[in-house]
Amino acid sequence: MSLTIYGIAASRAFRVLWAARELGLSYEHVGHHFKGPDVRQPGYLAVHPLGLVPAIVDDGFPLFESLAINLYLARKAGRLWPATLQGEGLVYQWTLFAAAEVEVPMGQWFYHTTFLPEAERKPDIAADAAGKLPRRLDALESALGGRAWLADDAFSIADLNLAAVLFRAPLFGLDRWPGVKDWHARCYARPAARAAVADREARA
Repeated sequence: MSLTIYGIAASRAFRVLWAARELGLSYEHVGHHFKGPDVRQPGYLAVHPLGLVPAIVDDGFPLFESLAINLYLARKAGRLWPATLQGEGLVYQWTLFAAAEVEVPMGQWFYHTTFLPEAERKPDIAADAAGKLPRRLDALESALGGRAWLADDAFSIADLNLAAVLFRAPLFGLDRWPGVKDWHARCYARPAARAAVADREARA
């Protein structure tokens, strides 16, 4: 496999870099910044037509959208992928849950409480996002009741994708959801996760 991953580690490329490490894949990392000139060049736009990161080229095959990339890499590698059809369904469920239900409110809450300069923050957006997150975390808490992982008896790409989207969840506060808090901590205690976080923090 000739795999190239585009995007700085302090971006959604973090998710793909974590997955590649978990899967034991060899890859070239090209650290295009999401605001840099490289993403506007014709060569990169042929990989990602919107000029965003991350994207990959795998043996000549371009693919974008971080969570889709992770599903593809896991499926191709035959690792972090459940053995049953039901488990596969749960992988898709929790990945789409991450993208459709969690990513926007978590991102809005973080941006308007922490990331943006204080003058640019909009408290009403932060409050609205904070109001939406508990119901999503309640659903995850319920799903983890009586089980350690989301889609299999072991850590899978479902856990990685959702935990990666919930990277900032400890800042939001997880004491109300002890199952989620424990699951999140176990995901990020994995050596591949620790390495990806260290790379992200070093290049932020």
